[in-house]
Amino acid sequence: MERTHEDSSKGLIRVLFCGSHFPSSHNYTSEYLLNYPFVQVDVVPCEDVPKVISNYHICVTKMMKFDFDLISRASQMKLIVQFGVGLDGVDVDAATKLGIKVARIPSGVTGNAMSCAEMAIYLMLGLLRKQKEMQIAVDHKKLGEPTGDTLLGKTVFILGFGNIGLELAKRLRPFGVRIIATKRSWPENSSQLNGASEDLVDQKGAHEDIKKFASIADIVVCCLCLNSETVGVVNKSFLSSMRKGSLLVNVARGRLLDYQSTLHSLESGHLGGLGIDVAWTEPFDPDDPILKFNNVIFTPHVAGVTEHSYRSMAKCLNAGIEIEETSES
Repeated sequence: MERTHEDSSKGLIRVLFCGSHFPSSHNYTSEYLLNYPFVQVDVVPCEDVPKVISNYHICVTKMMKFDFDLISRASQMKLIVQFGVGLDGVDVDAATKLGIKVARIPSGVTGNAMSCAEMAIYLMLGLLRKQKEMQIAVDHKKLGEPTGDTLLGKTVFILGFGNIGLELAKRLRPFGVRIIATKRSWPENSSQLNGASEDLVDQKGAHEDIKKFASIADIVVCCLCLNSETVGVVNKSFLSSMRKGSLLVNVARGRLLDYQSTLHSLESGHLGGLGIDVAWTEPFDPDDPILKFNNVIFTPHVAGVTEHSYRSMAKCLNAGIEIEETSES
C-alpha cells in the first residue's frame, strides 16, 4: 500500500485516541499539547476507528485490538502507541511490514509500575480485612466484625518479577512479609534489577518453580506480561497447588487467569479470596458470577491510573509526537 502524507505535508499531525475509556489519557495529552497548534487530538469510538483511521498519523490504541486488516487501513500512520506497557493487542509484525513504528510507554520511569504495586497492596489488604464483609457490617450497624488478618508474617509470591514486581517487593518489605518470586531469568546480582541495590527477595525461582512457590505462599500476586506462554498460566493445576484459603491478586492482564478454573476454585472454597483489577473481557460484566462472592474484590482497571503515572505517560507521549513532527520536517 502506498502511503500518503497529505496532512503532514501541511504541518498538521493528527492523533487518534481509540475509545472513551481511560479518559485521563487523552485529557492530559490534550492539555499538554495546547501550545502545539500543529497537533490535532481526536477521541473516536472504537466502532468508528476503521472508518477514519486512514486520516491519522499517530494512533493511541488503549484497549482496542489492532490486527492486520485494521492496520492496513492506516494509510498515513507513522506511529501506533499504547498508553501503557502492554502491546498484546497490536499485531507488531503487520505494522512493521507496513512501515509503521510501534511503541509503548515504559512503566518503570513513569510511575505506572509504582501505582500498580500500590494497587496490589490495596487489594491484598482489602482481602485480608474482608472489605465486602466490613461494608455489610456497616449496613447492619454491627461493630467489631468481621475479624480480619494482617500482612505481617505472610509469604507473598510475586509471579513475574518485572518492573511492577520489583516495586511491589520494595513496598511489601516494611509489612514484615516473606517475599518469593519467579522470573524468566535472573541477573547475577540484585543491583542489575532495574537499578535496585538491595536484595528484596527471600527466595528466587524460574518459571518451572511456579507451582512449588504457589504451594508455600499465603498470597499470590500476578505481575506477568501476557503472551502465548502466559495465557491461562493460573489454571486448574496452578490453583490446586495453592494452599487452601490462600489469596490471589491480579494487577497485570485478565487472561493470565483461566476463568472457569478460577470460578471453580472460589465455588469449592479452595481459594480464600480473589482481588483483580483486570478481567477476562473488559468492561467486566457486573452480573458475572465471580463478583457475587464476598471474598472477591474487583476494581475497574485503575491500578496504573493515577495522577502521577498518567501525567508522566502523557508527557512521554507528547515527546514522541514532537519527535515525529521533527522527523517529518
